[in-house]
Amino acid sequence: MTVSICLVLASMTLAEDWPRWRGPRGDGSWRAPRLKAAWPKTLPRKWRTPIGGGYAGISVSDERVYTMDRQVQPRETERVICCQAGTGRILWTHSYPVSYGKLEYGSGPRAAPTVHRGRIYTLGALGDLFCLDARTGHQVFECSLQKRFAGRLPTWGYAASPLIIGRTVIVQPGGLNGRSIVALDARNGRTLWQSLSDKAAYATPLVIDVAGHPQLVVWTPSHVRGLDPATGKPLWAIPYKVTMGVAIASPAISGDLLLVSGYWEGTRAIRLSPDGRTARLAWSENRFLRGFMSQPLLKDGHAYMLDKQYGVSCFELATGKKLWDDKNRTTPRNRNPQVSLVWLEGTDRALALNDQGELVLMELAPSGRRELARTRIVGPTWSHPAFAGTAVYARSDTELVRVELPIAGD
Repeated sequence: MTVSICLVLASMTLAEDWPRWRGPRGDGSWRAPRLKAAWPKTLPRKWRTPIGGGYAGISVSDERVYTMDRQVQPRETERVICCQAGTGRILWTHSYPVSYGKLEYGSGPRAAPTVHRGRIYTLGALGDLFCLDARTGHQVFECSLQKRFAGRLPTWGYAASPLIIGRTVIVQPGGLNGRSIVALDARNGRTLWQSLSDKAAYATPLVIDVAGHPQLVVWTPSHVRGLDPATGKPLWAIPYKVTMGVAIASPAISGDLLLVSGYWEGTRAIRLSPDGRTARLAWSENRFLRGFMSQPLLKDGHAYMLDKQYGVSCFELATGKKLWDDKNRTTPRNRNPQVSLVWLEGTDRALALNDQGELVLMELAPSGRRELARTRIVGPTWSHPAFAGTAVYARSDTELVRVELPIAGD
């Protein structure tokens, strides 16, 4: 066996699966094999599988690839799709009827599946929650957020991925009378607690650790809130009312600073007390730092985020001071610019899939951005890709693809 083969095999053992929204830790980081800095003009596509429309992200676990789509023939349905990672062959689908009506941006589901302990949890655009056996697609339980919890359908449909904390699954019906945030038993769907009366957000909630205790952070269209994930008891709240309810980008945390950013109202940093029972606004900025759908990356006291006007930008997390922007080089400026940002953990490199379907490898630092490679891997997309093993998985409204990454030493 040659040295190069040994290096590739070692790299493969270090690469992680991508079982949930924003990766194994939910923060957009991936322990990747070492990638080459120089890429060919095109990367090898191992397979493509035709699928229907949708913005749902992709999850990968145990050599299986999961996403969701919408079919309109012979009748309108949403589907959960499971493909074999090595071949792209569809192993099973789970379909159920829907009626989108006049739902805007109605190509299909929005939320990435969540894979956990042999089960997959999915949420459709109209609030249909399913728990399925990840190997077979057999249904374990289901519920409708609109029917069971009087959920108020967001303007652009439900988009927050189901969040697993221990043996509970957290979802956001957005119902009145204490039915905004709900915890269900992940084994059988039984309601464990209900809390708040805010409308539903598009942003997937975040679990953080404060003084050794887990805390649930939820950004709703009116507040950023901290809750006890065991009981749903509210711990703190910071008002942040957003235009048209566009609480979209998942919050991010570094130390005691929590970051949220919106399209119209800009970016805010919230400082948590040492015990996590109180919080205060640390700073806000609404001129140069206005994110939208893209989740920010945080590292070494700095944040990297797609600003709707200026492109990928870097700023000091403690102060909000902007250091640079890329003048829309990573992804073109348009009405709704989008790029999915992922750290290659342990490096200063990031992978970005832009809304043109281009995968970009770049170095990000407080001193600036340096692009290393760029290649188109899929058609136009807003969907978050998945990274697992030695490949990237991406989708458009017509296909799901596996593209091989250029591994150093190969």
